Amino acid sequence: MRDAFFRALTQIGAADDRVWALTGDLGVGLFEPFEAVAPGRYLNVGIAEQTLVGVAAGLAYAGKVPFAYSIAPFITSRPHDQVRVDVACAEANVKLVGVGSGVSYGTLGPTHHAIDDLALMRVLPGMTVIAAGDPAEAGRAVRAAAAHDGPVYLRLGKNNEPALLPADAPFAIGRALELRSGGDVTIAATGTALREATAAADLLAADGIAATLLHFGTVKPFDAAALVTAAARTGAVVTVEEHSVVAGFGSAAAEALAEAGVGAVLRRVGFPDTFAHAVGSRDHLVGHYGASAGAVAATVRDLLEPRPACATT
Repeated sequence: MRDAFFRALTQIGAADDRVWALTGDLGVGLFEPFEAVAPGRYLNVGIAEQTLVGVAAGLAYAGKVPFAYSIAPFITSRPHDQVRVDVACAEANVKLVGVGSGVSYGTLGPTHHAIDDLALMRVLPGMTVIAAGDPAEAGRAVRAAAAHDGPVYLRLGKNNEPALLPADAPFAIGRALELRSGGDVTIAATGTALREATAAADLLAADGIAATLLHFGTVKPFDAAALVTAAARTGAVVTVEEHSVVAGFGSAAAEALAEAGVGAVLRRVGFPDTFAHAVGSRDHLVGHYGASAGAVAATVRDLLEPRPACATT
């Protein structure tokens, strides 16, 4: 996803002289192609993320389209006051790009894990929150973010994510994609968790359980209509995210279902309400904290298992 982002950003920068690229001393060599086509429009502000966001906001006030790039918690949590005041409150046309979604930086520990960024960003009024599902969608999302007038948070993985979406899959802000249609359960995923959701759907299909698989490339605005339609058909929903189950994608789904009054049961799969202090790769941590494909499939099976009728007297 990271490489797809830089390819798309370079193409956009070559075509639009309003586009700037900024970083907080991260991915320096990766910006060289952008510098070649957009001389003078690349800034490395150093290890100063609050300054990074402030400079990006200033460029936006001057009519530019800045992309501010850093590790996900360093562009959302560390400078959150600047994001809130200088970007969101001002409705500035800033594109915040967080690389290393979820536990992509597994061995570097909780300081580098992004398990609260969706919650932090989606609560901000006017903030669009995008979580790409595979590298090709990351490229499409960059173009959509550049065309969107307003603040955007773009969440990217960095661990050689596989191609999961059809090559011709569309991307539109606020629209989910139905990748499979089944009548037994709805599996709704966002971002890099699409990998686990897809594998879980395969495991369930082998057991004769047909899942509707929805991918939400946008967390905010949330495509409530797509989820409600699928939930009304299946009666059961499992959300999957590489993020805390508190206030993230699963919470957005719960809000949508509750407000729509759909009679569907819901289970959320993600990271529990704890920092991920275990040490290991992204895949190890996803498994360790109960967000693997097997855990998703087990959650679906438990949800669909018939419950014994209550005894009457």
